[in-house]
Amino acid sequence: MNSPNTIYIIYDGLCPICSNYCRPARLNDSMAKLILVDARKPSGLMDEMTAKGVDIDQGMIVKIGDDIYSGPDAMHILSLLNTPSGIFNRLIAWLFRSMKVAVILYPLLRAYRNMILRLMRIPMIQNIKNVA
Repeated sequence: MNSPNTIYIIYDGLCPICSNYCRPARLNDSMAKLILVDARKPSGLMDEMTAKGVDIDQGMIVKIGDDIYSGPDAMHILSLLNTPSGIFNRLIAWLFRSMKVAVILYPLLRAYRNMILRLMRIPMIQNIKNVA
């Protein structure tokens, strides 16, 4: 499961924005295998992320070998590896090639995702429970 030739993208399968970004994902390097993991479905990979304290509600996750990228880091690494399809994905890939832009824009995309989920009455995943 930790092969450096396998890239896992863990995303919110009920979020239309996340799904529309992840489903058509294709990698530049055909040597790597891409596996999409819906964070809302039980999986060993989500159990691993939860055990490591990686909060999927704070951002999508990319795992390559033992390396874990979350939020803006995940979008940045995907923009470097992905062959984007569609106008939206091309725009996102172009913007997120810059880590500085990724750090600025990612919170806005996450806020938009959260607003869409609220409007659709879809609960957050909450794999990491906030302890007060």
